[in-house]
Amino acid sequence: MAIDPRFAADQLKTAPAPILAPWAVDHSASRGRLEPEARSPTRTEFQRDRDRIIHSTAFRRLAHKTQVFVPLEADHFRTRLTHTIEVAQIARAIARSLRLDDDLAEAIALAHDLGHTPFGHTGEDVLDELMATWGGFDHNAQALRIVTKLEHRYARYAGLNLCWETLEGLVKHNGPLMIAEGAPLAQTHGRGVPAEIVNYNAQHDLALSTFASAEAQCAAIADDIAYNTHDIDDGLRAGLLSIEDLRHVELVGDLLKEVEQLHPGLDAARTIHEIGRRLITCFVEDVITQSLSNLQTANCLSAADVRAQERPMVSFSASMAKADRAIKAFLFPQVYRHEKVMAIRREAAGVVEALFTRFMKEPKSLPPDRSTSASEYEDPIRARMICDYIAGMTDRFALSEHKRVFGSAPDLR
Repeated sequence: MAIDPRFAADQLKTAPAPILAPWAVDHSASRGRLEPEARSPTRTEFQRDRDRIIHSTAFRRLAHKTQVFVPLEADHFRTRLTHTIEVAQIARAIARSLRLDDDLAEAIALAHDLGHTPFGHTGEDVLDELMATWGGFDHNAQALRIVTKLEHRYARYAGLNLCWETLEGLVKHNGPLMIAEGAPLAQTHGRGVPAEIVNYNAQHDLALSTFASAEAQCAAIADDIAYNTHDIDDGLRAGLLSIEDLRHVELVGDLLKEVEQLHPGLDAARTIHEIGRRLITCFVEDVITQSLSNLQTANCLSAADVRAQERPMVSFSASMAKADRAIKAFLFPQVYRHEKVMAIRREAAGVVEALFTRFMKEPKSLPPDRSTSASEYEDPIRARMICDYIAGMTDRFALSEHKRVFGSAPDLR
């Protein structure tokens, strides 16, 4: 059926927005984009950002990038993409309960891991060491680089031209990076704020000395909740943990006992799932209750009030923060530093290091569409170009490139 031509674009309306809390970010009052654009008649600015992120090349690549376990090993472990989707779901749930703009929270959650390398934190650690002479490597700064420079989708500008509030959340979701006077904070690990962030901030001030919005804080705490829960799940499925190992882990042991009392004789697979869903529920409900208390106690009457606080407004209670630390302390030696994981990490580190070293020494060994441009530049620019290329690789493409360049690739299983 033909569309009535009288149904003009200016007659289209976005769906009625929910009533937001005073501490929420108002999409209609967004600080805008670096490159001004006409507003959409059907989507809010933050919905547009979410959609741009989902349609980006970097987002698709997350499907084949390691979270903890290399996806080549089995097809049911989390990847960066499945982790990101879980983080976005949890962030939306928390934001909605706090009457925040859940589209903004979702957009930040979807973008938070775009800068990750192949092979998880292994790739990041190796690139950071190899790039030490030229500014190092930081996945958060790389995510900003991707959404402001490296994505080439639009005719008028590089990057995705995201809103100020989305970029702010991407850069500061873990907290401020500077003090008001401009000096780096201690959590920048003594190396200062990454140059990519400093340089972008000079042209589009992201207020690096304040906290980000409550929506960004939802994304940050959702990240913690997601990986605590799914790393237990993946660790059990990988055989690095047993259900018995969980009995003495704070909070997790109590949830296991509850499942066993309610469902005697339940099989292991469903026991694992029952523990995981209860754990997420405990964390999320605690965050909602504690955050509402924080916001009311601090008398936050605007998003600006949230940013001006000296601590995050979206947080765990003291008891749940203690349980969070206990779970992380349990997982670190049992999963992240398990010899099976470490053996694969060492092999993966060798792949990244070998590719970077060869490409720096012999730029012509890069693919034809990259080798010519890399050969024309001095080491600092060439190194960053090669770093961008490797950081953007999926696990399997990194192995494919290693095989192309060296004739073979390790079997990361």
